[in-house]
Amino acid sequence: MLLNLRKSIKKILQQNILDERKDILHVLIDYIDEKYSKGQRVSLNFICTHNSRRSQFAQIWAHTAAAYYNLKVSCYSGGIEVTAFDQRAVASIIRSGFEVYTDGDYNPIHYISYQKDVKSRLKCFSKLYADPVNKSDSFAAIMTCSSADRKCPLIKGAERRISIQYEDPKVFDDTPDEINKYDERSLQIASEFFYVFRKVNTKFSL
Repeated sequence: MLLNLRKSIKKILQQNILDERKDILHVLIDYIDEKYSKGQRVSLNFICTHNSRRSQFAQIWAHTAAAYYNLKVSCYSGGIEVTAFDQRAVASIIRSGFEVYTDGDYNPIHYISYQKDVKSRLKCFSKLYADPVNKSDSFAAIMTCSSADRKCPLIKGAERRISIQYEDPKVFDDTPDEINKYDERSLQIASEFFYVFRKVNTKFSL
């Protein structure tokens, strides 16, 4: 892991997860446990309305947490509308210690790395959840916002639908709290997915 990212992970591992959140997260833990126990591939598609903030945070941190615990999990993200990976969220990811290389202007592609290895890069951009870059079947749809959960009652190809919702940092855009709230949401999401994969790791460390 990159040096500054390791510092962030140290902080992440010290975060307390509320019991009510653990109850929600254990639905996902049980799903992953079940897949591993059957020797099946684990694929997670994190979905919010615009695939611009929360679902991107979730994909990046879940991908990183799985790698940290040496677990084979494929992480994707998407939305029900296409916009762009919000620059405020990208900036927060950079502050956490990831390396980010950006290509393009409208809905640019952000190549995000947790270590000095191009093979570990995630290709992040706003897209529909059914975009061809995402797995089309046998995945868990992780609904990260109430709007997408409500507006999209059927996720084609998903074998499991799990609601793990987060408050949108967008409400703090262009306010004095903007940076702190984006980092706060990123930290919450990171802490919860490190918790998920730490629990899975106790049973299925590879």
